[in-house]
Amino acid sequence: MATAQQIRTAYIDYVLSNNEKPKSVYSFAKKLKITEADFYQFYSSFESIEKTIWFELTFETISKIKEQEVWLQYTSREKMLSFFYSYLENLKNDRSFVIYSLRNYQGKVATPSIWSGVKPIFENFAQEVIDEGLDTGELAERKFLTKRYKNALWVQFAFIVNFWINDDSDGFEKSDEAIEKGINVTFDLFQHSPIDNLIDYGKFLSRNGKFKEKMGF
Repeated sequence: MATAQQIRTAYIDYVLSNNEKPKSVYSFAKKLKITEADFYQFYSSFESIEKTIWFELTFETISKIKEQEVWLQYTSREKMLSFFYSYLENLKNDRSFVIYSLRNYQGKVATPSIWSGVKPIFENFAQEVIDEGLDTGELAERKFLTKRYKNALWVQFAFIVNFWINDDSDGFEKSDEAIEKGINVTFDLFQHSPIDNLIDYGKFLSRNGKFKEKMGF
């Protein structure tokens, strides 16, 4: 009986060779010389294979960067930059399949169904990074907005991956630039700014009953 890895490898080879999914689980299993029952023991559909591949690519990246000795010394911004640089490096190993898979599901929904397992694990990771930044004071705590920080990072995830699959620059240098600019701009927005200081000052004056008096109200 074939293993989950063998089924997955055979599926990747099929879609890249034919630029389409197998016609049916039956025909695919027959080609692999296994039964449909063998296939369904590991996967419920062809889409579930792709979901698993995307999940494992993301999980592996997060696990590996957290094992780095320097990880605990990174700021929140540096941790997110490390994730995206490492993620694209990891995707290179399966670039042909990544392009096939993502383009096959593009335009149907905001978040492709094949990313259904990716989104929660990425958002959990992003929230960890954000919480650390809030604890250290690197990031600003903002009412109603802080809880949306991870959503902004998910938007960056979708943008960066889609940018990369269409990047034809040498060494994917434009993708590296997209990561640097996108994550830096996003974290600049997460950090304290003069507007935050102005709002805090206004709250201070209001709490101390001085605001209306000094403004002549």
